[in-house]
Amino acid sequence: MRGFLLGIALVAAGPVAAERVALDGFSIDRWEVTVGAFAKFAERTGLVTEAEKTGGGFEWGAGWERRPGWSYTAPQGAPASEKEPAVHVSWDEAQAFCRDAGGRLPTGEEWARAAYTEQRAAPPAGFEQGRTYPYPVGDQPDGMNNNRQHHVEVATTRQGVNGLYDMGANVWEWLADRRGEDALTAGGSWWYGPSATRIEGMQWKPASFYAVYVGFRCVYE
Repeated sequence: MRGFLLGIALVAAGPVAAERVALDGFSIDRWEVTVGAFAKFAERTGLVTEAEKTGGGFEWGAGWERRPGWSYTAPQGAPASEKEPAVHVSWDEAQAFCRDAGGRLPTGEEWARAAYTEQRAAPPAGFEQGRTYPYPVGDQPDGMNNNRQHHVEVATTRQGVNGLYDMGANVWEWLADRRGEDALTAGGSWWYGPSATRIEGMQWKPASFYAVYVGFRCVYE
């Protein structure tokens, strides 16, 4: 077994495995794919990520800088909790995880419907069925993990539209949409301000890219 799995507490409780939310036409992970879930996938399939092969993932400094030893197991150089979102993962690696789980990466249109348009028949106070909100947490950007120093464990910030966590901030999420060598990402991250979490904040990034700011979640037919 990989040394990483031996170095963290494998607890049964808590948001490690996927929990799916059923929407109109598809279901989506309630939270971002976790380190614990991705580590089990990598162990079972023999995957060694590009970040691991090349000596480390990227962070923005004086331009994009490789950080030695940074990978999904150690996103900022220190061992990760299994409940943190898996980052330093490329588009192909994220898609491979989702396919293995019986799903795929969401399209931009699917992700936007899930993130901004409330579909629950009886949503809790603060949300209204059928309404489209400017932020994934509602009318105001309060409660998201913005403008911070690092991401946080999944399902620990404010629960948003459709009962989903961290569709806004925490980490960018890979989407299925491709434009040549680039792939679309959505949601912003802990390093960005609230404007990046709006639908117009989606960004194209090289699909081969892997960085401390980018993770993913899956959808299922």
